[in-house]
Amino acid sequence: MNSRSNDRRWFLRTTAAASVMALTPLPSLALAGMHGPDFGKSTPFDAETLVRRAAEMAKQPFTQRQSPAPEITPAIDYQTHGAVRYDRDKALFGKAGGSFPVTFFPLGTYFPRPVSIHAVSGGASAPVLYAPELFDIPEGNLIGQLPRDAGFAGFRIHEDRDRDDWRTQDWAAFLGASYFRAIGALGQYGISARGITINTATAGPEEFPDFTEFHFEPDAGGPNGMRVHALLDGPSVTGAYSFDLHRDTGVLMEISARIFLRQDVERLGIAPLTSMYWYSERKTDDAPDWRPEVHDSDGLAIWSGSGERIWRPLNNPETVVTSSFQEATLKGFGLLQRDREFEHYLDGVNYHLRPSLWVEPLGDWGAGSVQLVEIPTDDEIHDNIVAQWTPAAPASKGSDYAFRYRLHWVDEEPYPTRNVAQAVATRAGRGGEPGQPRPEGATRYVVDFDGGPLRPDLTEDEITAKVEAKAGKILRARGEPVPHTERWRMVLDVLPDGPDPVEIRGYLERDGEPLTETWLHQHRPGSELRGG
Repeated sequence: MNSRSNDRRWFLRTTAAASVMALTPLPSLALAGMHGPDFGKSTPFDAETLVRRAAEMAKQPFTQRQSPAPEITPAIDYQTHGAVRYDRDKALFGKAGGSFPVTFFPLGTYFPRPVSIHAVSGGASAPVLYAPELFDIPEGNLIGQLPRDAGFAGFRIHEDRDRDDWRTQDWAAFLGASYFRAIGALGQYGISARGITINTATAGPEEFPDFTEFHFEPDAGGPNGMRVHALLDGPSVTGAYSFDLHRDTGVLMEISARIFLRQDVERLGIAPLTSMYWYSERKTDDAPDWRPEVHDSDGLAIWSGSGERIWRPLNNPETVVTSSFQEATLKGFGLLQRDREFEHYLDGVNYHLRPSLWVEPLGDWGAGSVQLVEIPTDDEIHDNIVAQWTPAAPASKGSDYAFRYRLHWVDEEPYPTRNVAQAVATRAGRGGEPGQPRPEGATRYVVDFDGGPLRPDLTEDEITAKVEAKAGKILRARGEPVPHTERWRMVLDVLPDGPDPVEIRGYLERDGEPLTETWLHQHRPGSELRGG
């Protein structure tokens, strides 16, 4: 992760949520009753056309697209960009052509290269033409100096136009490189996804391929949906994507991706998720902020092919850390926000409402691993967490891939189980028991579990804590009820063998049967007592 990603996050956290623009009729498309900007000449289009183009592009050297106004876009900062508004009476599909109006972002310092926007109807696709008249631009604002053909930086999809509030409410946005995001069931943006990652957290520089074209099929994608096709281009990769976007309680995206490699890639990330974790309930009194917790996500959940449910709390490490979880038949993974208590955050940006994002593979993805990348951060404005699927086979020049998957933007896991309880809190402190000599260098972890087969009428004699550690020793481990609740907790003390991180794995069981999901944690000697 580099400064480009962090700058983008800062911009998106502070940009306004509602802007609208328009579309004028295009006789060459069957879009009767629509209003908005002019279209260019339409050409035949289908999804396979985009796949063939991506395959041919991969055989050619990469050419970086340029900003249409390199002397202007670097100066279009947040304040300048945020002062520009769309004409709220004009939106693509605002009058007809599907249910969901679409509005666009102008170019700026964080998004200097335009994307090509197209509308599809009757097997033909026509470019939507940029014009400054589509925006309410204050006098003297630099966006007014962009060329008349400058183009758009990205787009957002608004709520159904039959809703009275659609002009101020949107539910999905695509902006910058291959980033996109959606609101969850609680109506709040937070975590982002990407089309692909190239060499995240490797020795060399990370690449950020761009979605360069979008083609909207407003009447496709099924009920409450829209289909969007996208072309991807980067130094090492090309791709053709189809997104079936569905708006229900949350947002469901069904994605088909064809990916072609121009160059060898050290670390290829499929279905990557990008989030922020600064600190959580494990913080101590010297944590750098007054709020109890600050994070968009608090853990990585994995549903393994064997059926095991795994929970890995996130860390804010002192150095970049990559953890791999090998899987042959993955059922799903996601970055989740399980803590929904406002009192645990105590601020006005609604961290307790941030969506969880779950990846559901469709078809056989083959062997590979879920990889979690944790990057140090000293503020909440930085994306510092990445979770992705990385194929086991080398990603070599000339390789092509076909992946299908669903993204569930929700408040809870889309496929919960009642067979095991979930980990809902992880806390850390000094090891040992009060009133007794404390073992030097030991750390205590207390993991609370809720739900599943755990019941308050169970006794401690019936519950066993099964805990193991690599590069460390488990001094003691037990299960006990949490007073005044129906929860149970796992209490353990770990003593590192040396300075290296200790990988801990544990769960509660009864008569040999798991009662909880498997809790994983990477203990970094000394760090847990410093907060983070």
